[in-house]
Amino acid sequence: MSKKHGNPNWGKEQAMPVVPTITEFEKKVLELSLTPDMYLRSEPLREWVRVNRNTRYVPEPLLEGWGFEIDTSF
Repeated sequence: MSKKHGNPNWGKEQAMPVVPTITEFEKKVLELSLTPDMYLRSEPLREWVRVNRNTRYVPEPLLEGWGFEIDTSF
């Protein structure tokens, strides 16, 4: 009798739940109760982006709107 190799379930669909993720930027926006049209006028958000722009996701149009540059040297 030959031994079967591999995973017999390989390629079969698995019903796994999709867990939505939220970025740190989105958490900050929720914390500040901002809507997208308020982003550029928010000083607390601007300061958070200034500190975190190189380590956290921030939408590029927002960076451009404030004139921030991204450090891509790492």
